[in-house]
Amino acid sequence: MMAALLINLTVLVTVRQPGLLDHPLNRRVRDAEFARDRGAILVGNDPIAESEPTGHAIVPYQRSFTNGPLWAPVTGWFTRIHGASGLELSYARDLAGTASEQTFNRFIDMVTGKTPTGANISTTLNPDAQRAAMKGLGDSKGAVVALNYETGEILALASTPSYDPNELSGLKTGEVSERWQQLLNAEDEPLKNRAVREIYPPGSTFKLVTAAAALENGISPDTEIPSPSSLRLPGTNHSLGNSTNCGGETTTLENALATSCNTAFGQLGLDLGADTMKDMAERFGFNQDNQIDIQAARSKYPADADQAQTALSAIGQFDVASSPLQMAQVVAAIANNGKMMKPYLVKNVVTRDLQVLSSTKPTEQSTPISEATAKQLQQMMQTVVREGTGRSARIDGVTLGGKTGTAQTSKERAPYAWFVGYAEDPKVAVAVFIEDAGVARDDISGGRLAAPIFRSVVQALR
Repeated sequence: MMAALLINLTVLVTVRQPGLLDHPLNRRVRDAEFARDRGAILVGNDPIAESEPTGHAIVPYQRSFTNGPLWAPVTGWFTRIHGASGLELSYARDLAGTASEQTFNRFIDMVTGKTPTGANISTTLNPDAQRAAMKGLGDSKGAVVALNYETGEILALASTPSYDPNELSGLKTGEVSERWQQLLNAEDEPLKNRAVREIYPPGSTFKLVTAAAALENGISPDTEIPSPSSLRLPGTNHSLGNSTNCGGETTTLENALATSCNTAFGQLGLDLGADTMKDMAERFGFNQDNQIDIQAARSKYPADADQAQTALSAIGQFDVASSPLQMAQVVAAIANNGKMMKPYLVKNVVTRDLQVLSSTKPTEQSTPISEATAKQLQQMMQTVVREGTGRSARIDGVTLGGKTGTAQTSKERAPYAWFVGYAEDPKVAVAVFIEDAGVARDDISGGRLAAPIFRSVVQALR
């Protein structure tokens, strides 16, 4: 029995301890974290989250969030009862001063009698871009992600509706619990991070992936492809139609993208085949874990799709689902001449005495397409903005490329509106997603609702 007890104690200390410390129901650890002077989360030199003294003997510090709703999609919440999310969760140990890199600092604090403090984390975010994104989304349900496509730095990460994390960081547990339940049960689901944690049908923005597969397999932008008014889906009694004028029974690949021609891209999906389409989607990151500084959902492309399903998938329908972050990465790879950089939110972790504990350097994640294909897609996306469905994204004097999207979900709910695009100066890729703008069904389109938000974010970065 003694041996069994010793073995169990050894397993608890050496194997299970990290999991128990990080368990969301471990109140003792969270109470201990509340008692610490956690480091600040910084945008530039300005704190958007920091600890403030409470004067309370048991819980001497309380988390305070500056412009809480503006930055909540990034900081997340920090509560004694319901744990943490966002950067407050993923950098919990750095902020609390309990990370392994801070062991020596803790020892010095103990020897000198100094009160332990957590490290500060500096983000990549641009305050002007973040404000433009949140203002553009307004009262809509939606999200915006903006990336520096040469480095992978996340410049804006917005999700609406938002919430104020200050309402969840208080010491009065009854009030916090009441507010938590209100947010949890709210019809518009403000606790959802629509930018990175949710996936949706990308609609016609996915035609960029289909166009990439076509270009990588010998089709050129000026190749004539079928664009009938209706495309019968093989093995079914259903047909795929167009919502725009494709320009005739045949059209070029470039014009098919500019006019967002459904039947042309559905036929491309059939011609390329299920395996080629799935391979290209996965090269862009679909069906892969998306590891960034905060928890992110895996975007998906269907496995074992039949012909009809492949045709629908080629226009971003059927079971294709993407986060706004993933679609921003697709555009970023195209804008960066085929190289996809790993996205990140945190530049470095620094102690209060300015000792750098860790820093993030730009890292190439993959090369989904060749440089030649990327440059062809750039020209095609510029045509979309200059002459096609993305004209409302134009900015005088700025070279832009983009793609609109309107994704059907069900007859009972309105379509989703998307716009994804990039600018050459500033070097930014942006994905805008509108889940519900509260407008009539006939007024919903990516060009009408999402493209103006893209434009305002790019202008904010100039």
